[in-house]
Amino acid sequence: MTSSQANSPTKAAWFNCQAGVAGDMTLAALVDAGADPQVVGHTIAGLGVDGYALTFERVQRCGVGATWANVVVHQHGDAHEHPHRPVSEIYQLLDNADIPGRVRQRATSVFRQLAEVEGAIHGVAPADIELHEVGALDAIVDVVGVCAALESLDIDELWCSPISVGTGSVTSAHGTIPNPAPATIALLAKAGAPTVGIDTTLEVTTPTGAALMTALAEGFGAAPAMAASSVGYGAGTADVPERANIVQVIVGSRAASEESSDGTDVVLLEANVDDVTGEVLAHAVSKLLRAGAHDAWITPIVMKKGRPAHTVSALCDPSAIDRIRLTLVSETGTLGARASSIKRWPQRRTVTSVDIDGHRIGVKVSDNRLKVEFDDAAKAAEALGLPVRIVLDRATAAASSEPTAKTNSAASDPTP
Repeated sequence: MTSSQANSPTKAAWFNCQAGVAGDMTLAALVDAGADPQVVGHTIAGLGVDGYALTFERVQRCGVGATWANVVVHQHGDAHEHPHRPVSEIYQLLDNADIPGRVRQRATSVFRQLAEVEGAIHGVAPADIELHEVGALDAIVDVVGVCAALESLDIDELWCSPISVGTGSVTSAHGTIPNPAPATIALLAKAGAPTVGIDTTLEVTTPTGAALMTALAEGFGAAPAMAASSVGYGAGTADVPERANIVQVIVGSRAASEESSDGTDVVLLEANVDDVTGEVLAHAVSKLLRAGAHDAWITPIVMKKGRPAHTVSALCDPSAIDRIRLTLVSETGTLGARASSIKRWPQRRTVTSVDIDGHRIGVKVSDNRLKVEFDDAAKAAEALGLPVRIVLDRATAAASSEPTAKTNSAASDPTP
């Protein structure tokens, strides 16, 4: 990061998902907050697909003025059919699209998150998954439209409130399923996103909305400290009497000097254990990360009477302390845990991906280095019959040659 970048403020957006979140509501909220609808429409047109119309309308939800994003897809054949696409086709669509690099990166990360979750649910490799409702054209328009609106507002960071979910059941391409949908709750659980249940059978949070927040948000909880410059309200389709069916977004600036000098407040939770096996310790670290810890690790120590033991540590946001502490206690069986408040200074980075012989591999890009996602490289190496070091080298070289990997370093990864 150059000195001029270090001294410039960071543009941030915080989404209040008190009534849930969906792709069209997120897009509408950003347009309501000042994103240029023409820029959004032009960017979506860069996908080179047709068969849809996108309009923005002013509406009221419980007396609150809001914008409604209406995506109309021209039906072909059965009007009740849910069109779907292989995720590989969506990746190719994004790769070939005439769109800004950061829009491509963000949209790809959203569909990558969806593919991983859907693959785990259906027992299919993420690269082979076919996305149904979220692979339909209207969902693609929503995702790319949101990323285009973020670019129009020059948003560097996204933050998100706890996300509301409904109850009962909903109808999907697979039939009647629980509400929230399996993909929705899997996305929220994977990111450690806090949820709030509300007594409604409406699908207030959709897989597309959950994927946008979990793939793009830096963290979940109260709004970060920032100087607000605009606010927007995106309306859902249903106008229910008891709750404003809207997503609120607050856009503002966060002082870079505060971020670099003061750091971010986090909590370090720890427990000493001397009667837990290595397998259980490894599982505990995995569970802590899935529960939303920024990082988790094990340190060998010596306790009283010279007994070998381990300290299990987890780093998390203050808002997640109860959830992480309960996970630490339940997974290790410790009789007590301790906490201390510390600062951290995560380095700004971009998450992008490259294609190696048909296998998509994630790459983290910062001003000082590229880091290939090892698990992705290992899977590709196994499928291609190559040493993993060769795939790592090829992915690094491919990412280094991408101009967007060097210039679009505004998005940040929440891990330290």
